Amino acid sequence: MKHILDQLPSEWELFDSLPEYRKTQVLDWIFKKKVFSFFSMTNLPLTLRERLTENYVIKTLELEKENDSQDGTKKFLWKLSDSQYIESVLIPASDCIGNSRRLTLCVSTQVGCPLKCGFCASGIFGFKRNLSCGEIVEQVLLSEAIAKERISHIVFMGMGEPLLNYEQLIQAIRFITSSWGLSISPRRITISTSGIVPNILRLANESLPFRLAISLHATTDELRNKLMPINRKYPLEDLLKSCEEFCSKRKQKITLEYILIAGVNDRMEDVERLAKIAKSLKAKVNLIAYNPVLQMPWKTPKKKEIMTFFHKLQIKGVQVSLRQERGRDIDGACGQLRLRQIENHLLKIDEKPFSQDLLIAD
Repeated sequence: MKHILDQLPSEWELFDSLPEYRKTQVLDWIFKKKVFSFFSMTNLPLTLRERLTENYVIKTLELEKENDSQDGTKKFLWKLSDSQYIESVLIPASDCIGNSRRLTLCVSTQVGCPLKCGFCASGIFGFKRNLSCGEIVEQVLLSEAIAKERISHIVFMGMGEPLLNYEQLIQAIRFITSSWGLSISPRRITISTSGIVPNILRLANESLPFRLAISLHATTDELRNKLMPINRKYPLEDLLKSCEEFCSKRKQKITLEYILIAGVNDRMEDVERLAKIAKSLKAKVNLIAYNPVLQMPWKTPKKKEIMTFFHKLQIKGVQVSLRQERGRDIDGACGQLRLRQIENHLLKIDEKPFSQDLLIAD
């Protein structure tokens, strides 16, 4: 059975012989009223509701677990129709100007991740599959329904590499930004990539003015190869050239995401190289203190070291921000809640202690 949100409304064949307003009614029920049963769409003829139920589904995600942080962050673990798990993170904040409330949702695009970055929990159990457009959009719909509040910003920074699920990502953004969909401004949508160069170049030709963030995390090929194996395929020189082309074509600034890992990429020579890269791209740098993962050896730098790194970048004329730590008490980093769920499941199956060595080796 098809997910109705895997296709744009223009592709809903069942409506071909019906007045256009019938599509509008269905979209209104789903996106404005958050109704996920066709039989509950009471302004539709009964025969149409029956046909819709026979041919389409709206809701395939089930909330397996919700973790609430003391800082207001919520982390959702979703169970998919094939019993795989993904995560979304809902992050409340206030804008500095006017103290208006922001509600940001961090969205997943894949089950697991094929890139196996050395500091991230998402890839520990490998890559399972891409999410469909409907599964991506559902995360936003269901999160809004749970929060009973409109989401203002979307970041594709959850599980998976968004640019390795390019077509479904772009289709989902159409649902999220369209007036008949969630009507979120594309300028409030950020796509984060570890550096899939050909698809960064594709993004440069997209019409919607969404924002791009590059997960950099290292300023030399030697270190980036160790932390982010994708760098062996798309080294820094190629990545930075694709960023230059993106900025040139779209007349937009990009953000360089930089996770600070104690003793690994937080030295003064790293500051020098990062400042040089940021200034050459006219990019903003977003510093992120590493959120430890039990199965990995990395540690968070001390607060003094983080602030020194931050101020050194400022002195060098770099526009830099320090991401506020959120959700550490609820396994807030990408993939951690799913990892814990899988570990618990394997423990029940094996009835013996789970090997951390196996996790690190994988």
